[in-house]
Amino acid sequence: MSDQKRLFLVDAYALIFRGYYAFIKNPRINSKGEDTSAIMGFMNSLLDVIKRERPDHLAVCFDKGGSADRVEMYEAYKANRDETPEGIKTAVPYIYEILKAMHIPIMVKEGYEADDVIGTLSRQAEKEGYKTYMVTPDKDFAQLVTDNIFMYRPVFGGGYETWGIPEVQKKFEVESPMQVIDFLGMMGDASDNIPGLPGVGEKTAKKFINQFGSMEGLLANTDQLKGKMKEKVEANGELGLLSKKLATIMLDVPVEFNAKDFELDHPDVEKVKEIFQNLEFRRLTDNFLKTFATEATAASTEATAQKEAPKAIPKTKSSAGSGQFSLFGGDDADATETVSEYTRKTAETTSHFYQSIAPGMATKLFVKNLLNQTSVCFDTETTGLNPLTAELVGIAFSWEAGKGFYVPFPEEKEQAQELIEVLRPFFENEHIEKIGQNLKYDIKVLAKYNIEVKGKLFDTMLAHYLINPDMRHNMDVLAETYLNYTPISITELIGKKGKNQLSMREVPLDKQTEYAVEDADITLQLKEHFEKELGEANTQKLFDEIEVPLLRVLAAMELEGINLDKAFLNSLSEELNNDIATLEKKIYDAAGEEFNIASPKQLGVILFEKMKLVDKPKKTKTGQYSTAEDVLSYLAKDHEIIQNILDFRGLSKLKSTYVDALPLQVDETTGHVHTDYMQTVAATGRLSSNNPNLQNIPIRTERGRQVRKAFVPRDEDHTLLAADYSQIELRIIAALSQEETMIEAFKNGEDIHASTASKVFNVPISEVTREQRGNAKTVNFGIIYGVSAFGLSNQTNLSRSESKELIDTYYATYPKLRAYMSEQVDFARDNGYVQTVLGRRRYLKDINSRNAVVRGAAERNAVNAPIQGSAADIIKIAMIKIHEKLQASDYKSKMLLQVHDELVFDVYKPELEAMKSLIKTEMENAYKLEVPLDVDLDIGDNWLEAH
Repeated sequence: MSDQKRLFLVDAYALIFRGYYAFIKNPRINSKGEDTSAIMGFMNSLLDVIKRERPDHLAVCFDKGGSADRVEMYEAYKANRDETPEGIKTAVPYIYEILKAMHIPIMVKEGYEADDVIGTLSRQAEKEGYKTYMVTPDKDFAQLVTDNIFMYRPVFGGGYETWGIPEVQKKFEVESPMQVIDFLGMMGDASDNIPGLPGVGEKTAKKFINQFGSMEGLLANTDQLKGKMKEKVEANGELGLLSKKLATIMLDVPVEFNAKDFELDHPDVEKVKEIFQNLEFRRLTDNFLKTFATEATAASTEATAQKEAPKAIPKTKSSAGSGQFSLFGGDDADATETVSEYTRKTAETTSHFYQSIAPGMATKLFVKNLLNQTSVCFDTETTGLNPLTAELVGIAFSWEAGKGFYVPFPEEKEQAQELIEVLRPFFENEHIEKIGQNLKYDIKVLAKYNIEVKGKLFDTMLAHYLINPDMRHNMDVLAETYLNYTPISITELIGKKGKNQLSMREVPLDKQTEYAVEDADITLQLKEHFEKELGEANTQKLFDEIEVPLLRVLAAMELEGINLDKAFLNSLSEELNNDIATLEKKIYDAAGEEFNIASPKQLGVILFEKMKLVDKPKKTKTGQYSTAEDVLSYLAKDHEIIQNILDFRGLSKLKSTYVDALPLQVDETTGHVHTDYMQTVAATGRLSSNNPNLQNIPIRTERGRQVRKAFVPRDEDHTLLAADYSQIELRIIAALSQEETMIEAFKNGEDIHASTASKVFNVPISEVTREQRGNAKTVNFGIIYGVSAFGLSNQTNLSRSESKELIDTYYATYPKLRAYMSEQVDFARDNGYVQTVLGRRRYLKDINSRNAVVRGAAERNAVNAPIQGSAADIIKIAMIKIHEKLQASDYKSKMLLQVHDELVFDVYKPELEAMKSLIKTEMENAYKLEVPLDVDLDIGDNWLEAH
């Protein structure tokens, strides 16, 4: 490498935004509810540059107050920029604090952009004999490139590329980097709101630069242009010159390059560690310590890392921007890559030992070794995603990081069953812990082979859900986030969706082995991480006693499924066709013409241009009239056509989503519909139902309720029983708030809505009207969700002033309820989360947001999440207890469905009385509150009758 000293100037906001959006699908939220994505992304990038380059001199440059000169020239400069995300605003003070602790100079000047600061410093450093590398993805910096000034650009997919003069010439098709200013001036820049020349895009700008050399050259030779382009350029010459000025990076900012101040110094390690600890950056702390370790310390750290994570990546030294670099700068140094969003490990760059097991004696010896383990991760490979129809292709096992084995299965069913029998002692051994990612799927697949998975379970997907409920929980995301590792993609093996996609059975054995064992190996390594984090978040008990036992319950329910009366649905479909046709005619008659009711654009024109139903109709971002549900619902009571349109939409959705779709989802073998319950979707802890979703069948409309009639017992010897918690969320909020008036009402068995109406309207409970009870009911449930006077007036016949008065009276009647709600918000502000009665956390990253709308939503969640989440926890406990009793006493009756506060059972008629007693007892005693839990039971020949 040259002895010429090197200066690295980091464009702070460019890397902060880049880091923030790199995690946008999986934000990094700590236990205080803080969104640390931008900080983590920026620090990963900064440490990556330091590790790779070991620069002599370094500074981080920020904007402050925007560019005063450019705004003075052109008032609309950057005026179209969206507001900076809250997660970035809150990140910047932390980044300042970290940089100060690292002794890295922060260069910023009020009224100037970071581009101008970097441009000025790079020119000053060049005069003093430095090579300068501008660390930014922003193409505008290309105008500054010289023989000694380079762009050092992070690229998508990992690594960096260095742009010198040749790269800029090729990229922009210019002779000199200075012509990039003309290029940007001609084509403009939408992100900065630089107008450019109308009609001139990238291709035309390059052509003009090649032909005329500059903006001034173009404007002096417009006689060589033709037609409309000539007219546009001549008419907008001043705009073009202004755009060039706006695109020019300033080189005269009042900042000074003092070489000594910019030297890369030793950081205040303890201070940085303290900040990282506060932010809960465990991995980033390790990364930081390795980056700034001495060679001796690094070697020791590396040896430890080798023991903990055998998948190490050897690195080699190189020059700036050309590849990967020695961590410690020595010519022969080898080092291990640490966490960086740009340099993830893969199977190709990682040492590992994955082996397939041959049939016969090798398999028996393998099982003998398997049975000597205390904890094993396994992962099934199958012919498809539906566990009811998928067949085993192989099973991978791993009990030591970096190692694992794959047992391939024969296609012939009898041979496959013979092989599974050899493995049965492992699966049914109660002393060996079984680890997996989404174990419910594997349990259901193995159940088809008459295998029960016994022993303690550890599901990494469920563990991560409790640690960080708002993130995604699929294995690829977890591997990249926690292990800095990108697993082999399934599409690499079987291809993308379509007729050419392979079955896993068609994939060569060596590739099956590599893919399957990697999954088991990575899941095993994730388990080690999550075990510690469950303890730190105080959710280990919730994991062990609720979520893991529940996955067995859900697997049994999903395998059982529920019987469906297809003939009834077919007849209901015909009735809906008639209803929809009647509504269509009413809508066409009112509109005076036929049109596509399902088209928001056509509907908007009819309602708001032709019929002029409102003076100032709301519009979408694209400029068309909004016909969203909330917009139309507000108008429905005043316009019959609107109500008919809403009814039309509701019936059309009901028909397509349920009535016509459900018969197609009946399993041919069982004759039942088998929903899939998801434990890791709703952040509150509620279960969600999928394929088909049986939790969202409309219950408030007559036609919606009729769909439930299609769900029937398995045969004449069975009946359906529905058990529903009565007003459980109100009971929970009464108990948690210690509101004696509500508690007493529940203890006395009073109608809580009538009781509330009696108090807030100041009338005897016997004189409460139906309307008063209805309004009280709306407030009772609305309070949990933060209902406003505006919202209440929309849901009732009350005016806004009457609604406000009712809410104020409600809070005056139940003062402890209001105090509890305030306490929950205060707790969330201090801790970043709220929790249920069982300690399930809901992180609220926006609870301290400066944006009132965003903060208000978080405050409502602070009140609602513990209530809704506690209800979810309680019914989960009941499900586990009931399932245990059904198994222990060998009942023929089965638990089939869970719909929020309701459980549905297929009850063997001779067991009916015993089942009623068992279900009511376990549900009402699932959790002890100061308020008694009450369960309503009913039976019927279909779900509607039983509900």
